[in-house]
This record gives sequence, C-alpha cells and structure tokens, in this order.
Amino acid sequence: MATSVTGTKPVPQRVGGGGPGFPGPNGKGPRGNGWKGRKGPRRLSPAAYRITMWVVLAAIVMMFAALSSAYIILSSGEQWQPVRMPRMFILSTGIILGSSFVLEFAKRSLKQGRSSHSLRLLSVTLLLGLSFIACQLMGWRELASQGVYFASHPHSSFFYFFTGVHGVHLLGGIAGLGYLLLRMRLRLQLNPERTEITAQLVSLYWHTMDALWIWLFLLLLIWK
Repeated sequence: MATSVTGTKPVPQRVGGGGPGFPGPNGKGPRGNGWKGRKGPRRLSPAAYRITMWVVLAAIVMMFAALSSAYIILSSGEQWQPVRMPRMFILSTGIILGSSFVLEFAKRSLKQGRSSHSLRLLSVTLLLGLSFIACQLMGWRELASQGVYFASHPHSSFFYFFTGVHGVHLLGGIAGLGYLLLRMRLRLQLNPERTEITAQLVSLYWHTMDALWIWLFLLLLIWK
C-alpha cells in the first residue's frame, strides 16, 4: 500500500485490486475480477415453487370445503327446491377427466425428452379445458331454460356459484397451460429443467381442479 502526504496526515491509497469503495484496474473489483458490487436477482428453488403451489391449492380446497358445508346445512331448509342436473355438466365431467389423462401423458413425454409429442398433448389438454368451460356455460343455459336462475332459490344459487367459482379457478389452469406451451416453443432448449418444473406445477394445479369438480358434481347430483 502506497501513501501520499496531504499537509501532515498520510492518506492511504489502494493499489491494484480495489474493493467496494476502491475499484481495481479498468473499474473492476478486488483482484480485477469484474466485481461491480451488485448481485443479480435470486430465483426461487424448485422446492419453494412447489411449497407455494401447495399452499395456494390448500387455500382453494379449504374454501370449497367451507362452501360444501354450507350447501349441506342449507339443504335442509324449507326454501330448498330440487334442481335437475344439466346434461352439459355430465359431458363436461367426462371432458375434464380426459384432460387430466392427456396432461399426464404430456408430462411423461416431456420427462422422456419427447418435446414435440408433449407439445401436441399439451395443446390437446388446452383445447379440452376450453371445451369444459364452454360446456359449463351451456349448462347454465340449460338451467335457465328450466326456469332456474341464480336468485330463484338457495339450491339454484349454489349451482351457479359452485360452477362459476370453479370455472374461474380453471381459467388459471388454462393460463398456466398457455404459459407452458409458449415456454416450450421459445425456451425449452435454453432451460429444459425449468420447463419440466413448470409442467409439474401446472399438472398439479390441473389435477386438483379436476378432483374439485368431481367432488362438486357428485355433491350437486346426489345431495339434492
């Protein structure tokens, strides 16, 4: 370390490497290694993403469990009236079950390195998801043709509310599938491991939405 004299006090001067307050040669950090005093944003680990997804799904399941309890309690009231299950809801149940099977095959194909095959299966899953939403809307039209509307009575309100809230959550799964398809088309070769993690999270969310609909369908069908 060299010193210079200013008046009577020696002032230390950094030579060579430098540090946070004393940059090295060519603006580099200690030992000239290009350190700039800042670190890039840290990405969450795959385990952190999975835990976050489980927390979100747990909150959704708890919400539907509370709504189901209210449905069962109110079904004993005097204002409760029977509602015939729309045929389109039966069709939509088969569609969402099929979509879960197709999505599982797509995830396995991706894990095996068959990206093009996985891409086609994911596209089919996305189309099935959109078909499910369309069937739910047509089911609402069937209810209206029966003279059953949201405010007709408590039972009809639950029919519309259950299917509507579930449909909104399924749209989140459709958005996740769209993001996964876009990622596979643009960035699969750049970061295949991250793409596979995304596929696992999307499939977990999708299968949960599938299971929730089966529960709601059976509840509305059996508990009249």
